Amino acid sequence: MKLSELWNGQFWQKIFEGAFFSGDFWINILDFLIVWFLFYCLVKALVGTKESQLFKGILILLIARWLSGGLGLITITWLMDQVMTYGIIAIIIIFQPELRKILEKFGRKTMFNLPEVKSKEQILLVYEKTITYLSKRRIGALISIERHDSMQEYIETGIYLDAELTEELLINIFIPNTPLHDGAVIIKDKKIIAASAYFPLTGKTKISKEYGTRHRAAIGISELVDAVTIVVSEETGGISLTKDGAFLPELTLEDTIEILRNSFVENEEDDSKSFFFYSFFDKIYRKKGEKR
Repeated sequence: MKLSELWNGQFWQKIFEGAFFSGDFWINILDFLIVWFLFYCLVKALVGTKESQLFKGILILLIARWLSGGLGLITITWLMDQVMTYGIIAIIIIFQPELRKILEKFGRKTMFNLPEVKSKEQILLVYEKTITYLSKRRIGALISIERHDSMQEYIETGIYLDAELTEELLINIFIPNTPLHDGAVIIKDKKIIAASAYFPLTGKTKISKEYGTRHRAAIGISELVDAVTIVVSEETGGISLTKDGAFLPELTLEDTIEILRNSFVENEEDDSKSFFFYSFFDKIYRKKGEKR
């Protein structure tokens, strides 16, 4: 099936007259679904990357060519054909490194290479064991968990890992005097994407001086994206958490895990759980403010 057939009245007439029972129609449907699946995989591999801008430009050219051909704009169609004929060659030469990255990411994210995904409770257990270990030994840590807003800009400031999320690896990263301990760990799609990343410090001046650079960086990143960030104090072993510019200091382990559990609602349509999370978050925040 060609895209130009969509503008042909006879094509739709065949469909409504029962032509969809023919073998050719189902082959066309299968062809369309395969192309759509490959397109979906490609878009998913490019989301949040610099290469996505290149893909957007190519997509705009293809849409413009399709529309001009369908509308019968001869001159524009001829110009678009020339651009696509010689432009594709130029893109391959100029953007060879970027195209190579795109193909590598596409290969890693296909259905034939899917890693085993941990459940929500398994992930929470990893956080619980990690925080417990670091807090008891007063090992400073800064862990930021991506939600809806992309953190690609901050991932690029650190060391790219793309590693399995385990308490052993998280703990080892923050051990003092190791190459990756300074900076933040960024977790995305239940994987440790980067370590030793740097966040902008908050501009707030009313924060107690007992909280250092880690806490100020955690508040700073929460003002820019909707990530949930966990901080373990190197001086006291205290646990703090930030989200949406709010700073919750000196949390118990139970409170921290409960916030994380309700922060990452697997079903985005579950408004009741989402509402519960924000209510819980605000309640603790007010409670901490009243004590000070």
